Amino acid sequence: MSNNQPIFLTPEGLQKVKEELEYLTTVRRREVAQMIAEAKAEGDISENAGYDEAKTAQGFLEGRIRELEAILKNAKIISDDNAAPDVVVIGRTVVVREEGSDLEEEYMIVGPPEADPSNGKISNESPMGRALLHKRVGDRAVVDSPSGQIVFEILQVK
Repeated sequence: MSNNQPIFLTPEGLQKVKEELEYLTTVRRREVAQMIAEAKAEGDISENAGYDEAKTAQGFLEGRIRELEAILKNAKIISDDNAAPDVVVIGRTVVVREEGSDLEEEYMIVGPPEADPSNGKISNESPMGRALLHKRVGDRAVVDSPSGQIVFEILQVK
């Protein structure tokens, strides 16, 4: 995330990023520092598995903090105010049906940091998200998948 591309977030997603960053920089950083201090107190750190584990945790923590800071720096709050109400845009929920099926599926189109497919949130950069963007109710969206193309009909945009 080192480029300056906008990172699309819902207002709720922005709040979650801010909360996670606050937790990591205050509470978690202190916990990891304590782990390092305790491991150092055990003596020789050259063969101290606890120290190695704590330093590894510190590396992951600092990497995640940098990632969250980059997200906030490049965050663009999703606003669908200018789009027609029946058009799929980031931040809206779309109801689709796969061609040849009676099963309806519902997805909210979000930016990559908020994507959570198991909870119905798909990234605008995913194959499905890209196929749905800018479509209208009644349109068909073609998604390229490893097993071939899948066609979805857009039933509703919320």
